[in-house]
Amino acid sequence: MTRYADIPKPIRSGIVVVDPDRGTPQRIIVLQFNPDTLERSLSPQSAGGSGDSGGGGSGTGDRNEALRLKGPAQETWKFTAEIDATDQFEVAAPDGIHPQLATLEMLVQPTTQQIRDATRLSQKGAIEISPIEMPLTLFTWGSKRVMPVRITELSINESAFDVNLNPIRASLSIGLKVLTVSDLPAGHKGADLYMAHLAQKERLAAAARRGSLGLTSAGTGTGTGVTLTGRG
Repeated sequence: MTRYADIPKPIRSGIVVVDPDRGTPQRIIVLQFNPDTLERSLSPQSAGGSGDSGGGGSGTGDRNEALRLKGPAQETWKFTAEIDATDQFEVAAPDGIHPQLATLEMLVQPTTQQIRDATRLSQKGAIEISPIEMPLTLFTWGSKRVMPVRITELSINESAFDVNLNPIRASLSIGLKVLTVSDLPAGHKGADLYMAHLAQKERLAAAARRGSLGLTSAGTGTGTGVTLTGRG
């Protein structure tokens, strides 16, 4: 007989704020419920032009660059997360889910101290003020997907409130852009973490079972003059 204690608990996905210099976690935001679906998009960074200059094509791309890449693909993630204070009756929540929402919102906003420092430099006549640098943010989805990201979209739909109008339930639409070595300076901790993420993809791809070319049209004789073989 299987006991409930024998059933492994699911790993929670989450966002980790990391010190970019030391690489140590500063804050961990665990999603209360893992999203049911994920939308991912990868856009190859091709070296050639956007058009197709092949035979009969009307594009303006360089034929010598057709199979070349300028760098890693640009990858984006989108998902919906749920926060519900009523699911945690044992945890006191005098402010509802304000703290959880504020924690996420501060990932896309500078702090008051950073704004004051920038204003002070401006009043002193600083010729150039560098944009405010935000902490390094990682998104974790299990042990095989840990990647540096930037939040590109944060849409909040609050659907229930307590008597003090504190939100107690909300749906969050979150968009992420995976930061690659093309986005980060050399030597940045985030660049190292992206390389580890890419290496994980390579290991998973190497573990995939090889298909048989005999099952495709390429293995049935297409008049190319090339003999193709494959292993199952």
